[in-house]
Amino acid sequence: MAELDITSPLLSSPSSYQPQTVLTVHDDQDSEPSNLQSSLPTTILHQNHNHGRTHNENGHHSSPNPYEFLRSGGFSVPASTTVDPFRNETPFISGIYEVIKIVLCLPIALARLVLFGAFLVVGYMATKVALAGWRDKQNPMPKWRCRLMWVTRVCARFILFSFGYHWIRRKGKPAPREIAPVVVSNHVSYIEPIFYFYELFPTIVASESHDSIPFVGTIIRAMQVIYVNRFSPTSRKNAVNEIKRRASCNVFPRVLLFPEGTTTNGKALISFQLGAFIAGHPIQPIIVRYPHVHFDQSWGFISLPKLMFRMFTQFHNFMEVEYLPLIMPSDHQKQNAVRFAERTGRAMASALNVVQTSHSYGDLMLLMKAAQLQQEKPWIYMVEMARIESLYHISSLEAVDFLDKFLSMNPDPSGCVKPHDFLRVLQLKACTLSEEISGFPDVEKNGSITFKQFLFGSAHVLKLPLFRQACELAFAECDTDGDNFCTKKELADVLRHTFRELDDDEVQGLFNLFDTDNDGRMSRDDFFYCLRKNPLVIAIFSPRLLRKNLSKAGDKMLEDIV
Repeated sequence: MAELDITSPLLSSPSSYQPQTVLTVHDDQDSEPSNLQSSLPTTILHQNHNHGRTHNENGHHSSPNPYEFLRSGGFSVPASTTVDPFRNETPFISGIYEVIKIVLCLPIALARLVLFGAFLVVGYMATKVALAGWRDKQNPMPKWRCRLMWVTRVCARFILFSFGYHWIRRKGKPAPREIAPVVVSNHVSYIEPIFYFYELFPTIVASESHDSIPFVGTIIRAMQVIYVNRFSPTSRKNAVNEIKRRASCNVFPRVLLFPEGTTTNGKALISFQLGAFIAGHPIQPIIVRYPHVHFDQSWGFISLPKLMFRMFTQFHNFMEVEYLPLIMPSDHQKQNAVRFAERTGRAMASALNVVQTSHSYGDLMLLMKAAQLQQEKPWIYMVEMARIESLYHISSLEAVDFLDKFLSMNPDPSGCVKPHDFLRVLQLKACTLSEEISGFPDVEKNGSITFKQFLFGSAHVLKLPLFRQACELAFAECDTDGDNFCTKKELADVLRHTFRELDDDEVQGLFNLFDTDNDGRMSRDDFFYCLRKNPLVIAIFSPRLLRKNLSKAGDKMLEDIV
């Protein structure tokens, strides 16, 4: 045996093996490449003539990328965290001790309920008196009205007492308003706003929906609440401007924000909204803990009546509030709210000894949507929305729409969809291109698609720079008579470049997919709306777009890009 060194291969190649070069030869003599085609890499032009398998970096068998004609280089899906920041650890009563305790506390719970109702009414009446005749809501509440609100603040402390918070442990002290005009806190339950109302009487930033809550809406109005609609960019911008105005003026109360934007279980700190940090004022973080053994007090994925009942039937509920040191923004962070928010989040997570995740309120929306549609494990449809929002600028409402589409594909209990169900919902006939489309989001190449893969894949295609222009060109191909409508026959003529044998039922299925308003005809708006909701479908027009001479459209598209 010949001597081997460390660089020698373990197995030698067969002597008959020779490297080979594969050339793709086209016989389309009568069609010249368009300007659109010439602007794309040569490999893209060859993709529809070469459906051979390739191998990815991990050695998995993979399909060609059907979106290379849009200059897609593929995408990756980050690993999912095992942390669920919304799950309440004790959603059900379990254990003999807990059952006996609840039975013993039922008479106490009734007394606590009466106490809660009585002080809520007294506080409400005191607030009505304090607000009577006050019209100038743009300026701070007059001092004499603030003194009347002390009645409501004392009532708030008795309400906490009725919930079992007989004493509350505090660590540290709130900084003077002149030094820390903005305070931020983690948000675990509805208890913190009640505590801060009593302790600090700040101006809070809250959802517009809170104003319509009986009793509560009136009371928080006295705090000169800054309302915000989280789904309206205009509302968010106005709220940020109002935060700046009030934080800059010492005659206003300090501004309190819950930057997570929703309640969690306190086991993690989710992504921060930037409203508290854009103004660049010094911030005092406050953290709240609820130590427990048998009853998790967090308002996670649990109903409010159930949580209140459990609180009423405890001997005592523990709560700890810690005022952290002031965080002064650096000159750079005054200009960069993201960095300021990250620094504050790290300080709070370190003090809480919890991890930070990229979850957001959007994940809670996905969780509730999956639960509403009776999914066996609704939590597996969370995707850490803050990350995908930063990467692809996909809103939470758009993500919920994608989840609705995904759930119509009949996922199994583990949340995975098989390719045939994927193609069925998108009305795609089984063929090589359809296989490539279904294989595109399956980045792990295991024969199934998760919602996170589907969402990342759809968002990736939707946000490609050439996606909108491809939609324009595709509709222009369908609208042969230029009337801004596409008939079923026109659609069939275009799609026969993709699907060689397409029967009437299959054409009708695709036509119905694009006819989003179900009026029997496909308008330009229908076409674009469908592709925004189903961006992966754009690939079915790639054979026509790549073969047709679209020089003028290609020139216009390139001008738009440049």
